[in-house]
Amino acid sequence: MFRFCIADTEHDWREGSEQYNFIEHCLASVDRQKQPWLIFLAHRVLGYSSVTWYADEGSFGEPMGRESLQKLWQKYKVDIAIYGHVHNYERACPIYQNICTNNEKHFYKGILNGTIHVVAGGGGAGLAQFSTFQPKWSIFRDQDYGFVKLTAFDHSNLLFEYKRSSDGKVYDSFRISRDYRDILACTVDSCPSMTLAS
Repeated sequence: MFRFCIADTEHDWREGSEQYNFIEHCLASVDRQKQPWLIFLAHRVLGYSSVTWYADEGSFGEPMGRESLQKLWQKYKVDIAIYGHVHNYERACPIYQNICTNNEKHFYKGILNGTIHVVAGGGGAGLAQFSTFQPKWSIFRDQDYGFVKLTAFDHSNLLFEYKRSSDGKVYDSFRISRDYRDILACTVDSCPSMTLAS
């Protein structure tokens, strides 16, 4: 029930690049009736992270990362984007153009109108410090080693869990509950633009 689209962050991902076209093809080719949960994966943070070095440069991610890809995430209604590279854990709200599209924190019902960005980089290297500034979009931060688990109960219900490696206990989680038809409807910037002629 999952479709994973994976980007290589060591190559160009900007609009017009070969990889951008590859990513769009992956996102566009999913049949949401069969694979209702669309997950974007990349090593470097192309979305949102408040680790000190991203925060200090004011980008909160790789330069031009989300600017180049957020149109695709929105158009194809990517549910979750997961990154590594930053050695800690952080979860953002469902977000589009730096604005939280849903104020819920643990149970999302219906369409998200944005993508939930997660940094799950606590895999073993030295842990990275968070900025003292915590942006509004940053819902949960943990400076520890851990991993994430996705469970699709069915086509309409998904459970996301973040567990610490030290004890295997869940420290952050959320659920998404919706009908697959919810993601077939147009939302902000998710359908082709129309003109009066069309």
